Amino acid sequence: MTDKDDEQGKWFYCLDHKTVEDAWGCRSVNRFGPYKTREEAENAMQKVAERNEKWDEEDREWNEPEKR
Repeated sequence: MTDKDDEQGKWFYCLDHKTVEDAWGCRSVNRFGPYKTREEAENAMQKVAERNEKWDEEDREWNEPEKR
């Protein structure tokens, strides 16, 4: 088994190139992952946007004074 075999099935989304890469792509500091499938990695930025939206809403709820 080679190192490449160990990384099979691990996909990353490269923030520099805005593309999906396998384990042998760019440095890990410049990407999200690993993801189990290429499709998951392709949807990484959508997932980030959804999480940010949810967290922003939670922050607004936390910071609003109680309405009485």
